[in-house]
Amino acid sequence: MRIALLSYSTKPRGGVVHTLALAEALAALGEDVTVWTLGRGGDGGFFRAVDPRVRQRIVPFADRQGEGVGARILRSIATLRAAFEPDGFDIVHAQDCISANAVDRCVRTVHHLDHFTTPELAACHERAIVEPFAHVCVSAAVAAELAAGWGIQATVIPNGVDAERFARAAEDEPARRRWRERLGRYVLAVGGIEPRKGTLDLVEAYAALREAEPDVRLVIAGGETLFDYRDYRARFDERAAELGVEPDVLGPVDHADLPALVAAAAVFAFPSTKEGFGLAAMEALAAGVPLVTRELPVLREVFGPAARFAADPAGFAGHLRAALADPDSLRIAGRTLAAGYSWPAAAAAHLDLYRSLTPTPR
Repeated sequence: MRIALLSYSTKPRGGVVHTLALAEALAALGEDVTVWTLGRGGDGGFFRAVDPRVRQRIVPFADRQGEGVGARILRSIATLRAAFEPDGFDIVHAQDCISANAVDRCVRTVHHLDHFTTPELAACHERAIVEPFAHVCVSAAVAAELAAGWGIQATVIPNGVDAERFARAAEDEPARRRWRERLGRYVLAVGGIEPRKGTLDLVEAYAALREAEPDVRLVIAGGETLFDYRDYRARFDERAAELGVEPDVLGPVDHADLPALVAAAAVFAFPSTKEGFGLAAMEALAAGVPLVTRELPVLREVFGPAARFAADPAGFAGHLRAALADPDSLRIAGRTLAAGYSWPAAAAAHLDLYRSLTPTPR
């Protein structure tokens, strides 16, 4: 079967990680897979090496000084649409609203649902839900939102997790020691500083935690995004200064260094307000790191008895402190949970869906 998987970026965001891992797992099953994406800012390849069995089509997408979010979204769609060649593919599978808008007929994975105020983004989001002819969600909770809001029945296929990679990092004491020597004892969040990641709540929780645990640092990694979150970052910096705390903001971390950074953390904080699955948090569980996450139906579904759940900054502070005091209590449950999700299983489930949609593939 010839499969095109479409993404919007080469950067290490959750949807891009998902796209590459799924493509590689499908190729390992013998399928003919091509990943199409935009190469932003001169990128000629993805943030990590990709299995050579997966074809890559990186469409150049130059930055434009002063371009607004809406204009950038429309130009992203137009650029990918102009380059994409649908002929010869049995399945075209878009992983985000930009790539779904760039093609005429596709399967769409809805990782999570957003509510945008920018007109171009709102229209992009709506079209990418209603126009695809089939839908995948990575959790039942998001599938239920899709059914309730649009009457669409999606196939639920959970993410895979490269659990072994993060479990190995937990055993790599020299690599973990290097991060601890640099950062000390730390709470880690991955995903950058943005509204959906709940970062303002996290800095409030951290300030409260520091009253009881003054040696603990807050480390924030990641943050590649299409959107302009400068105002939110400014509020974050202002609030941190008012609270008298100085989080360590690392920005993007090299793919090879990320597992050790995660495995060296004392606790992984995941205060997202919207998620489809929570891949970064599941990777932390694979590394044996205790997880404190937000009280959301989707995160209850995915993490169940393997995490601590909080609804507000005070709750996060309390659960972070409890996790620091007793890091082993949920470790086995977390590692067991993470090991139960695999990309080969996700790929097999996708193939079942594809075959149901294309009874006679080429």
